[in-house]
Amino acid sequence: MNMHNKKILVIGGSSGIGKAVAEMAYSMGNHVTLTSRQLPKAIATAKSIGNTVTGLQLDINDETQVEIFFNAIEGFDHIYIAAGSTKIGALTDGLLHQNLQAFHTRLIGSLSVVRAAIHRISSGGSFVFTGGISTDRPIPGAWVSGLGTAAAEQLARVLVMEYPYIRFNAVSPGYTDTPMWDDLLGENRNTILAEVAQKLPVKKIASPQEVASAVLFLMSNASVNGEVLHVDGGGRLV
Repeated sequence: MNMHNKKILVIGGSSGIGKAVAEMAYSMGNHVTLTSRQLPKAIATAKSIGNTVTGLQLDINDETQVEIFFNAIEGFDHIYIAAGSTKIGALTDGLLHQNLQAFHTRLIGSLSVVRAAIHRISSGGSFVFTGGISTDRPIPGAWVSGLGTAAAEQLARVLVMEYPYIRFNAVSPGYTDTPMWDDLLGENRNTILAEVAQKLPVKKIASPQEVASAVLFLMSNASVNGEVLHVDGGGRLV
């Protein structure tokens, strides 16, 4: 992979897949900047990865903040948007606009980043979005997640036609061993993920590093454009 001495921005890089991408990119000799909505967390994570990694604050749900962020910094070769969340519950639960916040982050947040960063990314550079298995294998209660991941994956296709000199791709993780499941599954986390793993053809849950390697591949291959790379252990087939 031609991934050395590149300027890489990981949005949502303080934990999970985003952190794994930042770590892997740094280990390959790249200049890495990561963001979190919480500045102390961004700085601490950056410092834990390497002395030359930069940690900055950014909330992609705030369009004005996104514009200010990209106006204040130098350009990048590749941007990975890991920022996102999910919401579990029935369509009729709670308030619709609150339930759709996770969808808003995946779609509107990502579009805000592209709008603000498109003229600050190198020709031949790329954006990588984060989709997910819920696009192809929706489950009850995860309708927001399914809409959000589908939207993120479609961005990788439609934006190719808007900016021919930049590549757009998406990674589509299946169940991955990240801290996100701590909040969603609580004390049942390990039991549930073990049960899920046994249903997969590979009989294992993906690690953040396995998904990160897919992200770095999408950044590095100059002929991959408008693609969705699945890292789900075959989960969408069963």
